[in-house]
Amino acid sequence: MTFSTRLKEEITEYSSNPIEKRAELCAILRYDAKLEKDSITITSENAKIIRRIYTYLKEVFGINIKIIIRNQKRFRIKQIYILEIKEKINYILESLNIYENGKKIKANMDYFEAKEERIAYLKGAFLTVGSVNDPSTSGYHLEFVFNTKTDADFIKNMLKTFKIDAKVLKRNNRYMTYIKSGETISDMIKMFQAVNSLFYFEDIRIYRDHKNMVNRLNNCEIANQEKTTITGLKQIENIEFLKQNNLVDLLDEHTRIVLEYRYKYPESSYQELAEIISMETDYKIGKSGINHHFIKIKKLIEQYIKR
Repeated sequence: MTFSTRLKEEITEYSSNPIEKRAELCAILRYDAKLEKDSITITSENAKIIRRIYTYLKEVFGINIKIIIRNQKRFRIKQIYILEIKEKINYILESLNIYENGKKIKANMDYFEAKEERIAYLKGAFLTVGSVNDPSTSGYHLEFVFNTKTDADFIKNMLKTFKIDAKVLKRNNRYMTYIKSGETISDMIKMFQAVNSLFYFEDIRIYRDHKNMVNRLNNCEIANQEKTTITGLKQIENIEFLKQNNLVDLLDEHTRIVLEYRYKYPESSYQELAEIISMETDYKIGKSGINHHFIKIKKLIEQYIKR
């Protein structure tokens, strides 16, 4: 079972109040039902989702619903569940603000004033036309897929009321409202009250963030080591120049000590070099002191070259 399916099934475990049920049904019928003059047909491969839709329709509208189960044998055998409604069609669609005077109308944010209604609407949309990647196998990605850009933009704007930033993209002949931020997807799962899925998602997210941080630190450490090595080799060249031109005696005693130990430990960092000198000689020095001596060496070489 995919993470997306587990999340959807966990959502179906929690019931809603009558107002929230209507909001959820509104999204389901608007985005995933086949609406005809004398019938409404809803199809799903998930038994728990279809059971939730069936129950909500019964509770809210008290209608008779025909259930059809078909076996699909493409690649693997799986069951397809079909709900068929043939009564109170206009009443259902108009009471859910999908139809007006027998014609389909655009979704209107004003129909969902309460925060709970909007969450329920988003739940309905996610259960039927939404999906989310498993964070352990691929990047963070949650999406809703619609037939029209109007629907995609509506969900985008509804998400915006929760300060969730989503984007809309055309894919083939359909439109996708999607989210790529792991933190934002986590907020949505939390909003859907899917606690187990949230814990799983957060565990993976923490692991991935920690792994990325370790990789960044390793890369930083490698980069610093490379920088230290390049600096050390350049300083060895400067020391060779001083020796070849008999300039070492012009340096003070402490600078000569630093020069000697740099020659012994060309790949050591300033901090490591300072610790070695402080431990092996009577000269106590720190990282900044090492840097100060190499500035003096560099200036001496520049002065000599300019003569």
